[in-house]
Amino acid sequence: MRLLHLSLCANKNYFDFFTELLPCVLKYSLLLRFQNGITLKLAGNNRAIPMQRLTDDDFEIITYLVKIHRTITGLDVRYNLISDFGAIHAAQLIEENPTVIYLNLMFNDITTEGGEIIAKALHRNQTLKYLRMTGNKIENRGGMSFATMLQINSTLEKLDLGDCDLGMQSLIAMATVLTKNDSIRGLNLNRPILKTEQEESIVHISHMLQRNSTLIELHVSKHDIKNFGMQQLCEALYENTALRYLDVTCNRITRDAMKFLGELLKRNNVLEVIDLSYNRIEDEGSMYVCEALAFYNTSLKVLSLVSNHITGIGLVAFSEAMKTNTTLSHIYIWGNKFDKETCQAFSNLINTGRLKQENTDVEPYEVDDCVYLAELSYGVKKHYYWTPTFGEVDSAEANSGFAVVPTAAHP
Repeated sequence: MRLLHLSLCANKNYFDFFTELLPCVLKYSLLLRFQNGITLKLAGNNRAIPMQRLTDDDFEIITYLVKIHRTITGLDVRYNLISDFGAIHAAQLIEENPTVIYLNLMFNDITTEGGEIIAKALHRNQTLKYLRMTGNKIENRGGMSFATMLQINSTLEKLDLGDCDLGMQSLIAMATVLTKNDSIRGLNLNRPILKTEQEESIVHISHMLQRNSTLIELHVSKHDIKNFGMQQLCEALYENTALRYLDVTCNRITRDAMKFLGELLKRNNVLEVIDLSYNRIEDEGSMYVCEALAFYNTSLKVLSLVSNHITGIGLVAFSEAMKTNTTLSHIYIWGNKFDKETCQAFSNLINTGRLKQENTDVEPYEVDDCVYLAELSYGVKKHYYWTPTFGEVDSAEANSGFAVVPTAAHP
């Protein structure tokens, strides 16, 4: 869906702001014969357009505006000062507005009580497709409310509860509910608060993947996944024919776990994006993956190996695998140990056209007839937490994971 992005400067009294905004929205509404809707962007961290951060009172005015103008289909109020009182207004918007399909409340001051209010509002909602609660500390009780909501709501397609301080109980509840939920296509459970080393959360998520047939995008970054947890995920994905995007960044996965991933890639031809950034697979682990990519796998398109303690031996092996593999189109390697052979190998891939420059995070350059690699700001999800001062927020080059595997309306 194409959305008309509307960014506004809110540095005046909000009554004046509201009266000025109203005719602006009406003016843009005339373009709806060519557009599907308007996304109202009032991010508090917009450096290009300085913003006065919204408070609960300001947010009440904004939600009133959105409710009376059905042409607005998306609302982005990330990085503001909205608290549990503001969550009441968000809940009213969810309950009363039949057109909003995208709501971004990322990194506000909503806590457990506010999370429960929003989750209960979604029991009756049949419109919202994508909700971002990222960074709001709803904790375990709030997470349980969202798990209960997923038993009732059959419309929501993408839910982001990353950095929300979820506990083990809510993670288990979420995994249990998703064995039967057939509407959620994208789920982010990054950085829960875990007080155990037994990897129970991943065991339950793996069991869910064996039964779920609709989830295509899963983020489990910072779950303290080790080799056993990675083995559980890989074995579950033998039976899963839906998941296309797997994010296991910032865990404790080592080279031994790559045996299981290599075997999975030999048999699984569904996965299209794997993000292994900030683990420790090293050269030995790289070889298991390279073998699968070179001779067996025909589905993987995006692979991120950023900061995995891989030296030239492993990196050159990936470049060789790409010569026989015709599917893998994006690979990210910055943060590893480059040597002369690595620089030359990836320079050759780029110069021959096998690897497009916008599909990797390195760029070759020469000094005194020696080839080196410089870093580029491209990646799988570079703009997850922040937006660039210049350029497109959702450019395919910086957010290739979402570009290759679109899950829901993502303005």
